[in-house]
Amino acid sequence: MERMLEPTKNSWSGKGVSIVSDGWSDPQRRPLLNFMAVTESGPMFLKAVDCSDEIKDKDYVVKQIRDVIREVGLSNVVQIVTDNVPVCKAAGLLIEAEFPSVFWTPCIVHTLNLALKDICAAKNTEKNNFLLNVAPTRFASTIVMLKRFRLLKQGLKEMVISEKWSSYKEDNIGRAEVVTEKILSENWWQKIDYILAFTNPIYDVLRSTDSDAPTLHLVHEMWDSMIKKVKSAIYLYEKKDEQESSSFYDVVHSILVQRWTKSSTPLHCLAHSLNPRGVFDDYDSLNDRGIVDAKSWWLIHGSKAKFLQPIALRLLGQPSSSSCYERNWSTYSFIHSLKRNKLKPKRTENLVFVHTNLRLLSRKTSQYNKGETMMWDIAGDAFSPIDEENGVLEVAHLSLDEPELERVTFSNDEDINHI
Repeated sequence: MERMLEPTKNSWSGKGVSIVSDGWSDPQRRPLLNFMAVTESGPMFLKAVDCSDEIKDKDYVVKQIRDVIREVGLSNVVQIVTDNVPVCKAAGLLIEAEFPSVFWTPCIVHTLNLALKDICAAKNTEKNNFLLNVAPTRFASTIVMLKRFRLLKQGLKEMVISEKWSSYKEDNIGRAEVVTEKILSENWWQKIDYILAFTNPIYDVLRSTDSDAPTLHLVHEMWDSMIKKVKSAIYLYEKKDEQESSSFYDVVHSILVQRWTKSSTPLHCLAHSLNPRGVFDDYDSLNDRGIVDAKSWWLIHGSKAKFLQPIALRLLGQPSSSSCYERNWSTYSFIHSLKRNKLKPKRTENLVFVHTNLRLLSRKTSQYNKGETMMWDIAGDAFSPIDEENGVLEVAHLSLDEPELERVTFSNDEDINHI
């Protein structure tokens, strides 16, 4: 596998690499700190560090990141992408001080998720505005749930008027009555529609950046456009003119601006400025701005700016989130499952290394799109074998969105020195 990955590694010097890191705990509650190298070719799994019996403070995280930078090659690294938790932020700033050419970039998906959490917890004074007090969201799972409710509206109504509903869980009659009242209330459904209307712009940006695709150069513009769409949805519901004020929108706007202020970096701004809007005034380059992607544009027309072209080609191929690791946890769950829960961390790491990178390499082959092994890895990580001893609920991921994660390595949003 190492030999097969050599061509990908050899391309790092030209394309630039984003090192993505995330924390998790395996089925035996061992904390892991994992690293992937992401280029436009896809995410390559590098290694997993067993953090058992270690103090997971900023100094420990810096040491692990430093080792990976040296392994990948300092000149190849563009950015380090992690969650926004304080210990990662503190480690990121130390890395920037030690390696001036490397940027720490907080995961934009995590930032958006925190913004949704803040909005869901917001208190507002206008009677016609409301938000459900919900549990902390993970990748907008609450919004996904509400979308699903809306899709199943008629079925839910039929459920609660069924004779069987009144006898369901007789010890929870009170809760059943509350559910019945809500589902049969058109006012409640109107509120659901309102929540979805003004959170959809946030959710759309989250989904757009929740990928390995190069989106670093798009985030700045996405965020501005998102805020405008949120305002339009709120003002439409409140039937207000553009010049009028809305206390609820003021709260939402403040949350979104504060989150962006905390998460935006000079790298976002530079990548945004290199997105071709340009000073190139010939017809072809102007016309191509709306036709080809940003990196292709610089390959075609960038020779006119010989200093900026190599910088643009490196930045415009970088992701804006650590989402590849969220998906990689399902690979861990597939390998280190309920039936294989005694695997040692090193063996698990080796198996994940082979599985993840074999997937990366196979997607580049012509056989991936045809033949008996066509699309072999699609949904393969989401399921474990089911036999007579294990029911569906014992092995299924019950998350509404991403696989359920036990992220205990970095979970505290307050303590900056120790988790």
